[in-house]
Amino acid sequence: MMYEEALERLAALGPELRVGRAGVGPASAAVRRKFSLEHIRALLKVLGDPQKSFAAVLIAGTNGKGSTAATLAAIANAAGLKAGLYTSPHLLRVNERVKVSGAVAEGSSALLEIPDAEFGRVFGRVDTATARLIARAELPHYPSFFELLTAIAFCWFAEQGVELAVLEVGLGGRLDATNSVEPIVSVITDIGLDHTEYLGHTLREIAGEKAGILRQDGVLVTLAQHPEANAAIGEAAVRLEVRGVDAARCLPARQSPGMREHGEGSPLGRNIYDLVIDGEVLHVDSPLAGQHQQRNVALAIATAIELRMNHRLMDGREFAISNAAIEQGVRTTEWPGRLEWIASRQGHAPLLLDVAHNPAGSWTLRAALAQLPDAMPRTLIFGCLADKQIDEMEQVLLPLFDSTSGDPARARDHVIVAPVMNPRAATVEELAAAAQKLDVPVHTSMSLREALEHAEAVTPKDGVIVATGSVFLVGEVRALVLGEAR
Repeated sequence: MMYEEALERLAALGPELRVGRAGVGPASAAVRRKFSLEHIRALLKVLGDPQKSFAAVLIAGTNGKGSTAATLAAIANAAGLKAGLYTSPHLLRVNERVKVSGAVAEGSSALLEIPDAEFGRVFGRVDTATARLIARAELPHYPSFFELLTAIAFCWFAEQGVELAVLEVGLGGRLDATNSVEPIVSVITDIGLDHTEYLGHTLREIAGEKAGILRQDGVLVTLAQHPEANAAIGEAAVRLEVRGVDAARCLPARQSPGMREHGEGSPLGRNIYDLVIDGEVLHVDSPLAGQHQQRNVALAIATAIELRMNHRLMDGREFAISNAAIEQGVRTTEWPGRLEWIASRQGHAPLLLDVAHNPAGSWTLRAALAQLPDAMPRTLIFGCLADKQIDEMEQVLLPLFDSTSGDPARARDHVIVAPVMNPRAATVEELAAAAQKLDVPVHTSMSLREALEHAEAVTPKDGVIVATGSVFLVGEVRALVLGEAR
């Protein structure tokens, strides 16, 4: 199958969490999908169970799981392992979700996206297997977008001889398609309220779903967090007799600032600090900005150490992950769109891109904005999906850009709301209505291109344009700014 046809087929699937009324084919009707691991397992079985050909680390959580996964995969790659990385969603191209170690390049993580031609070919293989299962009534309906991509990733990893696959859980954990693997290590990052319609309305309920990636007598790497989440995770771990690994020793000492000014004109610091691990100094130099990233880096480092100390590859070899490889992997991690600073171009103000897509992410962005010079004029471009907590996200962010607050430093600030290119996007009317409750003046734009052009026109060169609210928003703005094709 050609790449373009594969993309068209994926686009026709419709909403990820719905299926057609007939139970097969494009998901055009608003019937809630009932997920089951039996569906993805049946598909993987007919594909030869590719997930059994590699060791896997499974990473669940609400915030930080992508950063943790990207850092761990970069460490594995730096150690000379054939690493696979599966993440979601993507910023620009669906291929971003599936990466494998390539030729090692100086200063690069060398994790390369699946090529277009190979994506089309593997999609065709998975699609053919799916049609066969549906014809035999072994699948009740066509797989979801995420299930298809998970199968494609596993097939590609198996074909490429991946030794360690680092897998970011999509939604929840217990019934997520990635949970069809048998992880040698499970990682749980920070948990917050998100996808409450599907995962539960309390942190305890959501954490319980995330803890579904744990295995009997398995290993869990995590950090202490909200007591409700700790309780749910702890109960699951005790029930399954899981061995817990506390990543706290991989956090910088409290007295250490752990930050240094970014080398590309950004006022946001990159994370640089020393750790002492088993009597040896480990130098951490992460390009991922924001103090919150220290927790994600700690989880990745703790997982790498756990792998080298207590686990083996499928062929019985040890994980030869040295401290030097950990340092190189952390240093060369690539994870764009997370507090990403794009310096001034063509006379316009710089941009700060962040995919904050829930209240916890908004608070993290707010903490980062506190590092900016108070006198720096700011323009916010905000848009998100309709099923997100719009009121709460705007309550966190919009007051920081309120030109009517009476603060002279904010007098030149602006807020622009715009729709995101996604069927689930909130309308500008919904976004503006939420802002009106806060008495923060907003400008509405009918597209992100229009919003960016307006922001560039009203923001002085010594200011900053902040674009946030959704992965889809950041991907589109990034494409507009950097001229990248979708």
